[in-house]
Amino acid sequence: MSSSCPQCGWPRVDGAHCPRCGVDVARYRADMAAVSAVAGPAGTPATPPTTTMDAAPAATADARLISPRAAGAPRPAGFWIRAGALLIDVVCVMAAEMAFGFFIWALAEDRLAAAAARAFRFLASPCYFVFLHWARGQTLGKMALHVRVVARDGGPLSFGQAALRHLGAWLSAVILGIGYLVAAFRADKRALHDLIAGTRVEHVT
Repeated sequence: MSSSCPQCGWPRVDGAHCPRCGVDVARYRADMAAVSAVAGPAGTPATPPTTTMDAAPAATADARLISPRAAGAPRPAGFWIRAGALLIDVVCVMAAEMAFGFFIWALAEDRLAAAAARAFRFLASPCYFVFLHWARGQTLGKMALHVRVVARDGGPLSFGQAALRHLGAWLSAVILGIGYLVAAFRADKRALHDLIAGTRVEHVT
């Protein structure tokens, strides 16, 4: 029986892990239950004061419980792994354009073939990046390197976010690639187009 993911809200989770955010659903729910148990219901009698020696390990244990995903939280994907994924994607798009070009030139007369090839080149990249980021959070390059794009809250991208991110990526490239380099100098590894669209790139756990 399928259920929704308690972390990102993905509506259909059939296995132990969410297909969208990769969280272990049972473990996440158990950790959240532990947090609730530590917090306690309203009106619970106050606990007796603890000594200094007891307070430090108790505080450490509480900190681990209050952050149930701290140990397995997804790490931001750095500049170089993102560059590698983008390189794979560019090769895939170029290969598709070349294959379509050979196919259409073999079947159509020169003027029609040229127009169709130009239209395909214009549409291939937006359709590839926007659709795959919206539908899966991963292009072929990101799948190969085990990273994905998510919204800032860890959930899936809306179609509008995916489209806005692609427009932002175009802007990042137009300004001499500086928008991409932003990811190398930020602690959260977000590039200019991530800041524009409210997204981030993380390792798949």
